[in-house]
This record gives sequence, C-alpha cells and structure tokens, in this order.
Amino acid sequence: MTRLTLTDFRCFDHLRLAVAPAPVVLTGPNGAGKTNVLEALSLLTPGRGLRAARLGEIARHGAPSGTWAVAARVETADGTVTLGSGLIASGTGSGTAGGPERRVVRIDGETARGQGALGAHLSALWLVPAMDGLFRDGAGARRRFLDRLVQALDPDHAGRCAAHAHALRERSRLLREGRGDGRTGAWLDALEDTLARHGVAIAAARRDLVARLTAALTDAAGGPFPSATLALEGAAEQALDQRPALAVEDHLRAAMATARAADAEAGGTAQGPHRSDLVVHHAGHGRPAALCSTGEQKAVLIALVLAQARVVRAARGGAPLLLLDEVVAHLDEARRAALAAVLADLGAQAWLTGTDTALFDAFAGQAQFVRLADGDLVD
Repeated sequence: MTRLTLTDFRCFDHLRLAVAPAPVVLTGPNGAGKTNVLEALSLLTPGRGLRAARLGEIARHGAPSGTWAVAARVETADGTVTLGSGLIASGTGSGTAGGPERRVVRIDGETARGQGALGAHLSALWLVPAMDGLFRDGAGARRRFLDRLVQALDPDHAGRCAAHAHALRERSRLLREGRGDGRTGAWLDALEDTLARHGVAIAAARRDLVARLTAALTDAAGGPFPSATLALEGAAEQALDQRPALAVEDHLRAAMATARAADAEAGGTAQGPHRSDLVVHHAGHGRPAALCSTGEQKAVLIALVLAQARVVRAARGGAPLLLLDEVVAHLDEARRAALAAVLADLGAQAWLTGTDTALFDAFAGQAQFVRLADGDLVD
C-alpha cells in the first residue's frame, strides 16, 4: 500500500498518508486515532473490520452527512489498484443521510457488486488487544479468528460463511414459527441443502488451512516465538477425514432433517461447522493455550499470525497486510527485535501502533514513523 485516505472516519475529518511498502509505525497518546487507522485498513477487506462495528458507528461525530470513506492505492502482483470502501445512505445516490445504511465498495473507481471483490486485491491479518483472551473465550471467537485466517487465503470463504449464517437464522426462524403449511418442509429442505453444501466447504477450507499452518509452524520451530499444535474439533471436519465431501454433505443434510423437532425445541441447529472449535496447545510444554500464562498466550497468538502470513505469501505471491495494535508493548526487547527481523524477512507491510516511540527502536531504518495527535498528523 502506498497511499491511504480517510474522510469523516472516526476521529478524522480528513487524513491522507503516503507511505512506502515497508512497515509503518503509528505512535501518539491514547485517543490520537492510531487504532482508527488500523480499523480503516481492515475495512478494505471483506467483513466488518477489526472492531466488527456497525456502519453507522464509524462516521466522525458531527460529520454533516453521517457517512464515511476509506480509499487506498495498493501495489499488487498485477499492478496498481485503487480500493475504496464507505457508507452511503441508500436511496439517495449522493451519500447524504436520509436512507438506510449501505456500504459501497469501489475498485479503480467502479462500484463492485459486494465486499468480496476487495479480497481479490488485498488480504489483511490483525492482532488487537481485544483478542488477548482468544484462547480463554468461547469457541465462537476462535471460529471467527480461524475464518478470518482462511479468508486471507481464500477470499470466497467470507461469502460462504455469510450464506451459511443466513441459512442458519432462516432455518431457526422456520422451526421456531412451526408453521404447518406444506411450503415449510420444502423451505427447510432448501435451507438444509444450503447449510450442508456451504458447511462442508467451510469445514474443508478450515482443515486445509490448519494443515498449512501446522507445516508453517513446524518450519519456524525454534524461532523467537513459541510453536503451537493445532486441531479442529467438529463433526463435519472429522467426518471429512473418513469420507468424501459429497458423502459428508448427504450425511449432514439427513442429520438436520431428522433433528428438526429437537432443534426447534433447543432453538438452534446442532449439526454443522458453526459448532466446531480450534484447539491450540503450546508446543514447547504441551499445555492448552488457555492454561498458559498471559505472555505465553500472546506469543503463541503472534506465532499463529506470522505463520499465516507465510502461508498467504506462498499461496498468493505476496504477504498480507499485518495490523498489529499495541503488540510490542507486550514483548521484551529481544522479541521486539525478533519481530522486526521476521517482518523484514516476510516482506510484509505491517502497521504497528504504540504510545512509546522507544519501544520501536528495533524498527529504526526499516519502518516509516508517523505520529498522530487529536486525529491529525504531527510534523
């Protein structure tokens, strides 16, 4: 990425940054807007960004239109592309308030059909303080983390996950309503077919990624960050170890049809990849990551993201954008230097934030330093 422009985004009235492809270090006091810049970058990929915020929450307070925009110039293997993402009020055509919220994506100035188009040009991985409890949180947080990793490798994964989630909600609604007309059975059949097809595709993509991550972690064993062992717990993923995908789809379809009464009573769908979990152990001593110290958990998480960056580089011909919010604050001097060396070896453009410039001494001569204060650049 060589240029980033924000308009009415969070605390920024207007921000324009010209940067080199090397790492970028954003420093400044709390509230300066450092994490807001990372969030803007994350919204140049499919999904709701690193804060998973609603569209209307992102616009700058007091912005007259209530809208926002992010644009960037990105250098890819196929040449330079301009990406844009923002909120307009649908029904107006002008970006002014007055209609329902609608996110618009533009590629080289042309409106794209959906967010998925962004993933063909840019992938991003991020680590933010809210993820510090990932290994202690419920399985849902780890599934979302894993699916973001898959999406960086396979942009179509986001669409499959969205379609699966929508079908889950619709199936639960029909079961909850319990209508007796003849159409309900046909609708459920169609929804369960969608769930089976997308569910098995999601499970297969996760399995493939875990295998690639395991290989990347093994290759990096003995490095500055601890290795990890990974496993997927889930009926769909495990079934794929024994049977071809079409057979697993058939089984899942039949299982959901049989479980309709039980699922209606329970208020959910018991079968599918939305029940799976990513199980992580510290490879050094074998303990579950959830039982490791806070420092060990952070180091394992960094190791996973760096391993995924290597996987993406090998598969897509270039490293993903790395958004590392307040990461160095948790590292000792040796690991800060090691992180700078790993990022240089990856050839990744990492965006790092912190309040203390001294913590980034290892990046001197390698990174571009940008200081922010009160939603603006400091000379």
